[in-house]
Amino acid sequence: MSRTSRRDKGEGPPFVRIRLAIAGLFMLAAYAVIGGRLLWLAIDEETPSRERVSQLEVPVLERADIVDRNGRILATNVPVDALYADTRHIWDPKEAAQELARVLPELDVVELEQKLSSGAAFEWIKRDLTPRQYASVRALGIAGLAVKREQRRVYPNGHSAAHLLGYVNLDNRGIAGVEASLDTTLRDPKRGGEPVTLSIDLRVQHVLEDELASAIETFSAEAAAGIVLDIHTGEVLGMASLPDFDPNAPNYDPNNADEDTKARMFNRASLGVYEMGSTFKAMTTAMALDAGVVTINSTYDVRKPIRIGRFTIHDYKPKTHPLTVTEIFEYSSNIGTAHMAMDIGASRQQIYFDLFGMFKPAPIELPEVGAPLLPQKWGDVTTMTVSYGHGIAVSPIQTAAAFAAVANGGLYIAPTLLKRPAGTGVPVRRVVSENVSAEMRTLLRRAVTEGTGGQADVPGYPVGGKTGTAEKAVGGGYDEKSLISSFIGVFPALSPRYLVLIILDEPQGTEETHGYATAGWTAAPTTGKVVSRIGPLLGVRPEPIPLEVTDGATQMAAQSDR
Repeated sequence: MSRTSRRDKGEGPPFVRIRLAIAGLFMLAAYAVIGGRLLWLAIDEETPSRERVSQLEVPVLERADIVDRNGRILATNVPVDALYADTRHIWDPKEAAQELARVLPELDVVELEQKLSSGAAFEWIKRDLTPRQYASVRALGIAGLAVKREQRRVYPNGHSAAHLLGYVNLDNRGIAGVEASLDTTLRDPKRGGEPVTLSIDLRVQHVLEDELASAIETFSAEAAAGIVLDIHTGEVLGMASLPDFDPNAPNYDPNNADEDTKARMFNRASLGVYEMGSTFKAMTTAMALDAGVVTINSTYDVRKPIRIGRFTIHDYKPKTHPLTVTEIFEYSSNIGTAHMAMDIGASRQQIYFDLFGMFKPAPIELPEVGAPLLPQKWGDVTTMTVSYGHGIAVSPIQTAAAFAAVANGGLYIAPTLLKRPAGTGVPVRRVVSENVSAEMRTLLRRAVTEGTGGQADVPGYPVGGKTGTAEKAVGGGYDEKSLISSFIGVFPALSPRYLVLIILDEPQGTEETHGYATAGWTAAPTTGKVVSRIGPLLGVRPEPIPLEVTDGATQMAAQSDR
């Protein structure tokens, strides 16, 4: 019996066609599943669902701009891209880490692999991608990586005003300076983009920083600080501390920083506290006049040092005759000032110093504000020594506000870094009378024209002020070779509007200063340079220059500036 094939029976072709059709349907279904999965992954990577957004994405924190009093940008935001990973979709963490490290070489490949192997739904890979880095990462095509848009805080003026502005962290939250103290205000959505306006004048700030840098170089100083203040409103027009840092990249970890980095981050103008030396004589003389215990013509015998207990108070250059109060101030006599302080009395002296703001940290909009170092006991020795700025350490901003009260009519005005709207009232407290303040303006002017501050004077912009040279406290005593030299001046002298404070930390004498590093030779001329540059910027009309101008430098050399 012969065999008959299926083809002979007519069964072949239809059966094959059916099998092929079924196979095709299975393949089509498989491709549909794979395609759908790929589409889901693409959508999941690029546009997460509302649930994923709420769980994984860090909200973008908008911050208001910070501008100076004239509207110049001090801090603003720019959009940047940040790379993150949903590690649940990373197929090969080791390979992905190696590929990322190749285009982002600043990242550690071992740390990257650990992150990508975590199984976490969200891991930051790198914040603040450059456009080139963004393009390179996208070209890798690694599933599970995504980029989100953030805001980065930038400071277009670099180092300028770094200490008072401060900086923010990666999440745009304030860490230091006004960025920290005004953090809530700067992040307030109700502001609607309105900037925060500071009292700072960027032009004045640049001048102050420039002259401080020049003084550090000229006198080989360790550091310097300066303040420019409107004495009638309390507005700080400039505040600088050198060395400084770049707030765009502070790179500061307070728990792991070397001494150089700590020095750059330290705000000497507000956080540092110092024995301010003879600048305190302005307050002592003002309180003595206000209390009625002296007049400017009262005299004291300053020929002999004052010996009290184990202490001796002497003058840098002793005088051989009694001095009037005016002469005591001009010659910066420690002995005469100590005698005045004893006539004022310890209790009354403390009341005045409290009114001058010496017993509390300065009320200014900064988190970095130093607390004063006060004597534990306030006996006769303390009463005498604090009268000329020893035995009490305060911040420069404290001293500036107190000195302003001496010259502005006798009113203490809290210093501020915020621009005060025109026409608004300024909170004040009376410290000394207007008449006493007027007398003090005359004495401050004489301390420049006849006394220790000659090199601070500026033709057309007469300056009144006081030098201060203090030895640094070291190991329970004082180091005669380590000086804090300062000058505080107001201008125009007899109807002042602005105050300039300069402080130099351990300046060194030069050939031009005949080896002297005291304030009259270092801080005073620095003040004069600042005044000569900012006077025109602030619209102060120059006064007529007398035909005969006293040679302040020659005259000053003959005086004490301790």
